[in-house]
Amino acid sequence: MTSNVIVMTTSASVSTGSQDAPTRAGTVTDRLVEANERYAAAFTDPGMDARPVLRVAVVACMDARLDLHAALGLQLGDCHTIRNAGGVVTDDVIRSLTISQRKLGTRSVVLIHHTGCGLESLTEDFRTELEQEVGQRPAWAVESFRDVDQDVRQSMQRVRTSPFLLHTDDVRGFVFDVKTGLLREIDAAA
Repeated sequence: MTSNVIVMTTSASVSTGSQDAPTRAGTVTDRLVEANERYAAAFTDPGMDARPVLRVAVVACMDARLDLHAALGLQLGDCHTIRNAGGVVTDDVIRSLTISQRKLGTRSVVLIHHTGCGLESLTEDFRTELEQEVGQRPAWAVESFRDVDQDVRQSMQRVRTSPFLLHTDDVRGFVFDVKTGLLREIDAAA
């Protein structure tokens, strides 16, 4: 007779099965799907449409230390959130902002970079490393930077000069301090 066992490992995986049969390791994604099932069980349709209540789009770094909704006092439905490595304004960010403004009514853009960003330690040589490893050079730029304030200014300039965006008068940039949780506004003209 075999018994079912549950094995927990330090990598947060879970496996179940009989002692004689191969086990299937649970993944972080499995954990997220289970959390979604619990969420959905209590979910009620908030009755919102896709237009952000505050008519703002926030562009920020994907860094896991930034809880944008908590840091900015935002609720579900308040804003569009566009995140990428560094929070830099790329062609894809302009694409998302254009749709956000032209089809979903946003009027303001808030850009948020942060202290201790991983892009400060990279260079465009990363693309060469990838080319050597996989045999193909990425079409995208790394968008690394050394001066976070200057990179915020560059991102503000890219938004303000995009011919595709209708609303470029309320574009503000900030640096989030990951140690204090405070935003520091960046002057576009400095």
